[in-house]
Amino acid sequence: MAAQFGRRLRRGATTTAVAALAVAALSASQAPAIVSGGGDGGKQASGSSVPDGDSASGDSSYHTDLPPLNTPDKPGASIDLPSSGEAEAGIPASVLAAYKQAEQTIKGTDPGCNVPWQLLAAIGKVESGQARGGRVDDNGTTFSPILGPVLNGVGFANISDTDNGAYDGDKTHDRAVGPMQFIPSTWATWGQDANSDGRKDPNNIFDAALAAGRYLCANNRDLSVKADLDRAILSYNRSQEYLATVLSWLEYYKRGSHEVPDGTGVLPTDPGPLDPDGPGDSPGSDPGGSPDSTPNPGPSDPGGSPSPKPPKPPKPPTTTPPTTPPTTPAPTVQRLEDAGTGTLSATAGGAFAERVTVRGEDAKGKVVGKVAVRFLIVGDTDASFAGGGKKAVVTSGTNGTATAPALRAGEKTGEFTVRASVVSRTVPAVDFTATVTERTADAVVRTGDKELTAVPGTEFADSVALKATNKGAAAPGVAVKATMIKSAGDASAADKGPYFKGADGQPLRALTGLKTDDQGVLVLPKIFADDATGTFLLQIETAGGAKVTIELKVAAPA
Repeated sequence: MAAQFGRRLRRGATTTAVAALAVAALSASQAPAIVSGGGDGGKQASGSSVPDGDSASGDSSYHTDLPPLNTPDKPGASIDLPSSGEAEAGIPASVLAAYKQAEQTIKGTDPGCNVPWQLLAAIGKVESGQARGGRVDDNGTTFSPILGPVLNGVGFANISDTDNGAYDGDKTHDRAVGPMQFIPSTWATWGQDANSDGRKDPNNIFDAALAAGRYLCANNRDLSVKADLDRAILSYNRSQEYLATVLSWLEYYKRGSHEVPDGTGVLPTDPGPLDPDGPGDSPGSDPGGSPDSTPNPGPSDPGGSPSPKPPKPPKPPTTTPPTTPPTTPAPTVQRLEDAGTGTLSATAGGAFAERVTVRGEDAKGKVVGKVAVRFLIVGDTDASFAGGGKKAVVTSGTNGTATAPALRAGEKTGEFTVRASVVSRTVPAVDFTATVTERTADAVVRTGDKELTAVPGTEFADSVALKATNKGAAAPGVAVKATMIKSAGDASAADKGPYFKGADGQPLRALTGLKTDDQGVLVLPKIFADDATGTFLLQIETAGGAKVTIELKVAAPA
């Protein structure tokens, strides 16, 4: 379970003891060091100061569950951990795709910001528990709105309605909205259409994640710089405890995370407010106004506590994106086309030489780039993408093409489907048929040359061992059939002579379902002789057609 304190807090009600507990928990989890804002006027480790009474977020509440004290992986490890890893490290698939898409989009338009997707994940965790554990539809929109508390001045800021209830359903006061918890006035400035559906929807994780990323990058911030990172997080919610909690989750996700199915993410320990029909204290704070480049400390009393200040009205930042729509609308992806995918075929346990590649186009056939494409393995198969998953989201390049990760076949043979579809858009999917064939060998030999003999009614003293190869290399997992044949010219099963024993102890003169081991070797079960004497033939045949015939001699003792 995650270390936690106070569950969800109202900043004005947070005590020094709770803040101290937060710092202690963060230290134990190896998160970046944070200095609590008690009598020092709220100074951070970076040296900037935060007036306790000044908030650009509407003074809304947020989840304060901390990540587990044991981070999911050591520094520098891959983020692609197996699904059996730490449960708290699991991020719902669509939510994770939205964060990564936002990072890539901003990298192309504002490379100097250096916003990591893990920061968006940290804020999304604190604001809404990753959209209520990933309760979103195929387009990334929450099944029901996630609303923050009514900002009526009771425990939070007093913000009169700015959207006529269009987003939050309240025509008197504003409320934070969506998985990233924007108040309507801020969304009016920062709202994005990340999925190209013609709408800027704060309840859509793709739109909200990109808006949050652009908001954090305002004022020419470089989030690889600690001071700018702190300012960005505090512009989202001006609370020392909020800063500490987000930084803790940021460090946690940087050390490891993995994808889990939508709707299966771990919820905060107080799931009640996640219910939109609940008492109203819904998850998350919100970037309620413009991000200030450097917060200024408020006047302090002799005891060191900043005096309260009235909340600032929302105002556009210096780097406000253009609000006027372009004269020429951006192309919208209307279909996916095969972009040259070859035949998808592999032997069991092997890698597919080809990879699925698709291209996004608009209604006139013009290439549309920067499209999030979901690749999904469908059917009764144990094949997977590189890394072990059956689903992957790839953002297409400027040439409109998106290539799925490499496919690897499992042990199950037969056909399955790789389906390509556009994330958060109703665009017909494109299906590709993939085939897994059984392992084969082009040669098989008996290991050892000792004569195989037995006395009638006894078992052969020596076992029969074989080795299968393919193109000179050991052929593991190859199916083998062993048959006591009638003669060199008749490969049908004999009705007398040496035999194997079945599970019921009865004679068997043909065995199937045998397979070579990891070294391409197979040792046959014991062979028994009946009363017939003479020289008999054992034929071995592998998948792929390789054969070898072995003599078995049965003779009475001299």
